[in-house]
Amino acid sequence: MSDSEKAIEDAKEAIETLSSEIAGLEDGIKALDKSVTEATEQRKEENEDFSVLLSSNTAAVELIGVAKNRLNKFYNPKLFVPPPKRELSEEDRIAVNMGGTAPPTPAPGGIAGTGITAMAQVQAHTVARPAPAPEAPGPFKKKSEESSGVIAMMDLLIKDLEEETTIAKTEEKDAQADYEQMLTDSADKRSADSKSLSEKGAAKADAEEALENHSDSLTSSSSELMATQHVIMQLHNECDWLLQYFDARKEARSAELDGLEKAKAVLNGADYSLLQTRSLRGSK
Repeated sequence: MSDSEKAIEDAKEAIETLSSEIAGLEDGIKALDKSVTEATEQRKEENEDFSVLLSSNTAAVELIGVAKNRLNKFYNPKLFVPPPKRELSEEDRIAVNMGGTAPPTPAPGGIAGTGITAMAQVQAHTVARPAPAPEAPGPFKKKSEESSGVIAMMDLLIKDLEEETTIAKTEEKDAQADYEQMLTDSADKRSADSKSLSEKGAAKADAEEALENHSDSLTSSSSELMATQHVIMQLHNECDWLLQYFDARKEARSAELDGLEKAKAVLNGADYSLLQTRSLRGSK
């Protein structure tokens, strides 16, 4: 019974410890899943911000390039790049070949008629509106100085935008790599925690089964002890009774043996009455 009680105590402590560890693992898995979800949402927002910045900077560079080309048309005609020739459709080419005229070129849309269809509003910290070309014609030297200053400013803006785009791409790449590594580490940790959770659940089930077996053993031992104590009590009562009446039974047994001897002698022909009479006469 002492062994069973000690085993029951150990099993209860093991079950309590395993239950605490299982609860900790379950909470850890929930917290891990929550952190992964939050990191995914954050990564999504960062990627959206990067896409907006990239689109804005690309549009700004294109817009500045168009403005720079227009300035070159006035100040540096040799550097001016004319728009690409319009590609006629097959139907338009047939019409022109037959003496007709090509349909008019549609007016470019987008930002200020540049054909750039990216977002019209560029972030203020990334793009500054270029200064307009001087309207009044002046001496060639003055026009060259003005155009050089404006174009130099545009080149500086383009350089700043490209540098910002390069930095943003690097940060986006690093952030994506960190996010993917975090997902890998989280998946490994979740797998390990899930395996540990399963093992501890099995260990808890074994401990509960052992507790039940030890409880049954304790119950059986208790019943056996009660039966043994009952037998001991009966033996003790019987011994007490034997000790209490030992002397009386001894005398009774002695008397019984003496009576049996006399009876045996009588059966063998002895006359105790005659012996008693002679004994009396001799004494006279």
